[in-house]
Amino acid sequence: MDAITNYSGSFYEKRWMALALLCTAQFMVIMDTSIIGVALPAIKADLGYSQSGLQWIFNAYVILFGGLLLLGGRLSDLFGARKIFMWGFGILSAASLLAGAAWTPEVLNAARALQGMGSALIAPAAMTLLMGTFSDPKELGKAFGFWGASAAAGGSAGVFLGGVITEWLDWRWVFLINIPIGLLVLSLCRNYLLPGRKSSGTINWTGALLATSALILLVYAILSAESAGWQSLKTIGLLVLSALLFISFIRLQKTAASPILPLSIFRAPNLSAGNMVTGLLAAAWIPLWFFLNLYLQQILQFNAFNSGLALLPMTMTIMIVMVGLTGKLIGKFGYKKNLLAGLASLSVSLLVFSTVPTEGSFLVNVLPASILGALGMSLAYIPGTMAAISGAKAEETGLASGIANTSYQIGSAIGLAIMVVLAAATTKSGMTAGENELVALNHGFRSAFKAAAAISGLGILVAAIWIKQPKA
Repeated sequence: MDAITNYSGSFYEKRWMALALLCTAQFMVIMDTSIIGVALPAIKADLGYSQSGLQWIFNAYVILFGGLLLLGGRLSDLFGARKIFMWGFGILSAASLLAGAAWTPEVLNAARALQGMGSALIAPAAMTLLMGTFSDPKELGKAFGFWGASAAAGGSAGVFLGGVITEWLDWRWVFLINIPIGLLVLSLCRNYLLPGRKSSGTINWTGALLATSALILLVYAILSAESAGWQSLKTIGLLVLSALLFISFIRLQKTAASPILPLSIFRAPNLSAGNMVTGLLAAAWIPLWFFLNLYLQQILQFNAFNSGLALLPMTMTIMIVMVGLTGKLIGKFGYKKNLLAGLASLSVSLLVFSTVPTEGSFLVNVLPASILGALGMSLAYIPGTMAAISGAKAEETGLASGIANTSYQIGSAIGLAIMVVLAAATTKSGMTAGENELVALNHGFRSAFKAAAAISGLGILVAAIWIKQPKA
């Protein structure tokens, strides 16, 4: 019997409205990672962030998002996907109110962390609801098309809306805009979304705490190295503590009755290599997006609105290619060739950005390289995810998908932390040598782009050696 009619025929009749709600959730989760980019300089000026501290506006979100995704999936299984989906939207809406009212960097960082927590509940629950709502393969394929389009649209809208809101209203509205959308979704959930099945079992809270704490300490240790030095007791102590927590997490997963991350899943072909590539892709792509925002506003002196417009071709390229072309290319050439081509394109883009001058031009120094980078991201992201999950057993596909998403978020956080420290050190060195402040700042950005290109190149190496293309 159809998965929907097991509950009620009315849910089946409302399935496309349910899809609209789920796509709205995907749109918001992705938009929350992109909408703050253009607003960063305004937030810096208003709340007194340091240049290196700005990354916590992004990292506070992705660390909790990535660190709690597997827990969110487990909660969805135990308590029902709709309930967890609604909890997530409730937390996200409340956290957005706090972020919009933030009066210090610490308050905004805490609010962003809570937004990440809410999104970590929304994302896996929404995927479960999507899979349960459409049992017909043709309809499911169409639903996934809208799902993918909503993610791309969230990235595009985030960049553009961030510029419009920051320029014409106030940066606080990049967070407050979530509240009316969240309340509307919450008001419609019970009428249109399936309750979702509940399973028996327990929650491995200790595992979730260990994994998230290890990640937070690792990122904080990297950031501390900027001021304390890599050989300082503080940096070394934080790195050792992070490693011990991660080792404890792995040991716990071997013995726990209900592990968050069953280690047996890593026997699946390509899963480990696919997740390595996914993490490296994020570690290269997110610094490109982060420092390009800063280059446009702090070096080229674009205002927030013009900066959003400048990045729109890049995000529109991602939307068009990822939704309309990537699937066809994968069908023709397989995911490994597309993955290698995408990473190569991203690497070239980053190398071009590593040469941007202080007196740069948008048409010459930004537009071509940004479109090339967007093309690379569009070609690499879906094949990387496919490589990470395609070898998993049918009953482990959801878990494999969650691991791939987690790898991407963790790669984002660690990659950005490393690039921020590198950029800050290069800028400081230039200022010490007597360089003009703007020139030194740009040299810092260029060093980050160059290092991100090296990470993307490492991704090419991992994919070429360890990713195996299935015969069928």
